[in-house]
Amino acid sequence: MEAFELTIGSLTLVLLSLIAIPLLPIKHKATGGLILVVLIAILSTIPASKALFQNSTYQFRYETGYSPGNISIRIDSLSAWFILIINIICISGALYGKGYLKAYLDQKANISIHWILFVVLQMAMLWVCMAQQGLVFLIAWEIMSLSALLLLMFEHEKIETLNAGIRYLVQTHLGVILLTTGFIWLYSAEGSFEFSAIDKFFRHHPNQWLFLLFFLGFGFKAGIVPLHTWLPYAHPAAPSHISGVMSGILVKMGIYGILRITTFLHTGFFQIGTGILLVAIITGLYGILNAAMHRDLKRMLAYCTIENIGIIFLGMGIGLIGKATGNLVLASIGFATALLHTLNHALYKSLLFFTAGNIYQQTHTRDMEKLGGLIKNMPGSGLMFLIGSIAIAGLPPFNGFVSEFLLYTGIFIGIKSIGVHYVTIMITSFASLALIGGISMLTFTKSFGTIFLGNPRTEFHRQPREVSLAMLLPCFLIICIMLSIGLLPQFYFSLVQNVVQLFVPVVSTEINFIPAALTYSLAAIGKYALLFILLSITILIIRKIISRENTKPAVTTWACGYPAPTPKMEYTGKSFSKSLGKLLNFIVPEGKKYKEIQTGEIFPKKRKYASHYMDVIETKIFNSIIDRMLYSLNYFKFIQNGKIQAYILYGIFFIVLVFIGTIFKLI
Repeated sequence: MEAFELTIGSLTLVLLSLIAIPLLPIKHKATGGLILVVLIAILSTIPASKALFQNSTYQFRYETGYSPGNISIRIDSLSAWFILIINIICISGALYGKGYLKAYLDQKANISIHWILFVVLQMAMLWVCMAQQGLVFLIAWEIMSLSALLLLMFEHEKIETLNAGIRYLVQTHLGVILLTTGFIWLYSAEGSFEFSAIDKFFRHHPNQWLFLLFFLGFGFKAGIVPLHTWLPYAHPAAPSHISGVMSGILVKMGIYGILRITTFLHTGFFQIGTGILLVAIITGLYGILNAAMHRDLKRMLAYCTIENIGIIFLGMGIGLIGKATGNLVLASIGFATALLHTLNHALYKSLLFFTAGNIYQQTHTRDMEKLGGLIKNMPGSGLMFLIGSIAIAGLPPFNGFVSEFLLYTGIFIGIKSIGVHYVTIMITSFASLALIGGISMLTFTKSFGTIFLGNPRTEFHRQPREVSLAMLLPCFLIICIMLSIGLLPQFYFSLVQNVVQLFVPVVSTEINFIPAALTYSLAAIGKYALLFILLSITILIIRKIISRENTKPAVTTWACGYPAPTPKMEYTGKSFSKSLGKLLNFIVPEGKKYKEIQTGEIFPKKRKYASHYMDVIETKIFNSIIDRMLYSLNYFKFIQNGKIQAYILYGIFFIVLVFIGTIFKLI
């Protein structure tokens, strides 16, 4: 009955939020929202933990008496995995938001609506993971999308926020149209909206076309290239705790949807897997190349989200190719990597967005070129941003290394075992992953160095200082979970194997299914990660003891003989990645605002130079299509001419048209 109790309990807590949060004093609204988020998390974690750890399934079905209106709720291991991730990120996001929104306490109504919507978003995402009937799923999906829209538009008085909200609204509903079309197709073929009908459909029809429809529909939410263009606008516009939740788990609802549909596939594994790999490579490379160029901190992190979505799809594609070739070890490692990297990315990306919020709150800018030297005033935030940067770059001893190690292992197994016909696919995947990892290190070396090292490039009205403990605590909790994955990778790998059974059923019946060498390697990763951490702590303690007895004054770094160095002489984020930008200008074109000096201009006037990098897919493809559509629609502007007489004629024309259609039985 856990599914039934969770259904009733979550709805009750959402109704409670609608009543209680508006009545609370302004300074306690965040606490009320946090308590409700924690209660929903506890209520949903209990059955989810049982489903994941005990490999059991909880389900509830309510017969409405009206076909096709039956409500089916189900919690299996895949639902449980995403439910646990949702709860981790929502609790940390609510805890961080409690401190972040203290600067907005003068907006009483805005704060009330914000925390109500936060609770609704958490509930809707949980329902997306539990719903097993198309209509219920679409309702939960729409509630999730609209609540996220209103949360990201917290500062709705800003033009850029409205622009980001409209982009998100349009693109997420394009995805909804595709999903709705898929479920209608399913109902027309099988007479049911139940997810079990998808399995029946795939048994008797070609799998590729319905899967493609769902893949594109969920792909809008996941942010695959070229359906990604809402992310670089939504994440910078949203409050930082909402950015963390959106990047950490909202986009993963698209991943969940695709994984759920994948469990029903019966044929076409190679074609679908190869297509997903191609999308993954393009998405990963395109995302990280744009991230390396951008100097807006939160926009850079948004493109890194796109990159990591590509890595998750790499694991998914390799898993499907493993199923296509009968290599169940490859299939198991591929799907396990996709699931584990989903958790890893949710953790370190929410951490990075929270630390970006710390920086923004103290400096009121996201432009890296205006920052510098913040490590002196914000050491805690600097250390946490550094840890997040190490993790997202896939370096030990943190969690990002574990999932990327598994992905490399799967690719090597594929190269050795699935035959010469597939070697090209595996080698291309390997090269792409290596390139993504290298550019990722460049990106975060640039970001950390520009923001936290060197000297300040701008004099702020108020000296930046470390944020409150309420904003650092959720970052610390996330780091603890990240470290647990880095130190105990074999435990988490064995845990996701319970979910992998949905994709590779034979896993549950095989003994020693995973190679012993991989199990040994995972154990060794945890052991050496612990050794590295202990060694680093020991060195820091020894250094602290020695430096305490030999203190030296802090002086300006030698500037190569320059007598009066200025902040303008420091290495900037743009200069750090300029060579890469020039090399790949056809992928990440640079837009410049600069009036060239004319030939006859003997005494040129003072000029300003500004540049920014553009999203080539948005500017060259989508903007061109939109411009064409607007140009064509301008021919029909005469219809809306502001004349009442014309509008009356339109009504008469419509009535006559209906009348004629009725006479000739066309209507």
